[in-house]
Amino acid sequence: MADDRVQLTVDGHIAVITNNNPAKHNAFDDDMDLALFDILGEIKADKSIRAVVWRGEGKSWSSGRDVSAIGGGQVEMAHHALMDRGQKGIQQIWDIDAPILVAIQGWAMGGSFQRALLCDIRVAAEGARFRLPEVTHGVIPDTGGVGRLFEICGSGLVSDMVLTGRILSAEEALTHGIVSRIVSPEELDDTVMEMATQIAAASPYTVQLARRVIRNLAIEKLRSSMNDEYAFQTLVNRSDDFAEFRAARAEERDPEYKRS
Repeated sequence: MADDRVQLTVDGHIAVITNNNPAKHNAFDDDMDLALFDILGEIKADKSIRAVVWRGEGKSWSSGRDVSAIGGGQVEMAHHALMDRGQKGIQQIWDIDAPILVAIQGWAMGGSFQRALLCDIRVAAEGARFRLPEVTHGVIPDTGGVGRLFEICGSGLVSDMVLTGRILSAEEALTHGIVSRIVSPEELDDTVMEMATQIAAASPYTVQLARRVIRNLAIEKLRSSMNDEYAFQTLVNRSDDFAEFRAARAEERDPEYKRS
């Protein structure tokens, strides 16, 4: 599905995905999701690609989803079908032979942050910020990033970020291993492209096997975690609490949750 707010360019053996919705800090909607999934499928099918750079135009890599779209509006698909489409779409990352490097500036938030966590390498610009705000919007994270975050830095930070929605700075992200490098905003694109070029110059077969060793350590646990998210997010969507959250938003008041 063509949507110029998510773009793919290929130069030699390097593919570049660009989030191109800067007016909204590269927040994703359903059409952008479909465009991204099509791009991932295209990269998966192109065996000449040896490295992928995922970057964003403007002030932020991606601020996640427009919060006004959470719990509001009408969709043509049932919730579980949307969940299934989203999880299968992003899990194509695991079927791409080439490593994916993410160049993060500004916000990496919500589902977009989780998508970045499923990739191989993350590099942050100074001033980048990371957040999982889903619980504050009446839902739970459901894109697999919680499992990867747990793998990287353990339950303490995961619980803090998920349950309180706290903002993590680039420096904290580096300390916890969420990103591997911090560079100036002006150097971000060049640094990540240099890394991708170095990877693309190596034996692609060797890179694929090394990457498979790393990924085999975690993918089955991540699939299990995403299955839990699929089931529990569906329960949340049907719950009295979520109905109260939507009603409170429509009536511009604080929600009054009942003890379950």
